[in-house]
Amino acid sequence: MKLNTTRYITQLFLFLFPLCVFAQNKFESDINAFEEKDKTTPPPVHPIVFTGSSSIRYWESLAADFPDKPVLNRGFGGSGLADARYFADRIIIRYQPKQVVLYSGENDVAAGKSAQYVYDQFVDLFQYVRKALPKVSFVYIAMKPSPSRRKYWPVVQEANAMIKGYLKKQKRTKYVDTYTPMLYANGQPHGEYYKGDSLHMLPNGYALWTKLVKPALK
Repeated sequence: MKLNTTRYITQLFLFLFPLCVFAQNKFESDINAFEEKDKTTPPPVHPIVFTGSSSIRYWESLAADFPDKPVLNRGFGGSGLADARYFADRIIIRYQPKQVVLYSGENDVAAGKSAQYVYDQFVDLFQYVRKALPKVSFVYIAMKPSPSRRKYWPVVQEANAMIKGYLKKQKRTKYVDTYTPMLYANGQPHGEYYKGDSLHMLPNGYALWTKLVKPALK
């Protein structure tokens, strides 16, 4: 019996270990690229770190949109809140930023996660960063109403509301509503903000985000 149990545990380990390695290393190349870039192009001192998923990753005009701010783009496409938390030491805390701007959670919702899950993951990330950087200012960009993910909008709205409520109780935080401004009065999305995939944004979308985010920056 003992032998069978040992064999079972060994087989389970051999099955799970590659999955764990994959989960941990899924975005390792992205993070390594950031670290290599830092060696050739030193980041600003105490920057405003923008991080999160592809909506940040593809904000290629970020520095031009905020020319008077020490912004640093550390977004990595396809990521969720747990990924941002996993790499928080390397994409946020190591820079000792004066402010963190986060857009994340939409991919979690699209993967079938609940609003409660998104909220819990956000709080975990927020508290981890605040423990390391007690005085850092924190900005959350609300999840947008992507046309290609229309069926997830109710969950997106619920999670946005939960995060907004949480941040209201925290010091030095801002919640930036991008959900409502990206809809017409009739509740339909502004198509001119999105690329052909109805998910990622065109320059018009980033121009709107720049207008909305700018007042929240330090």
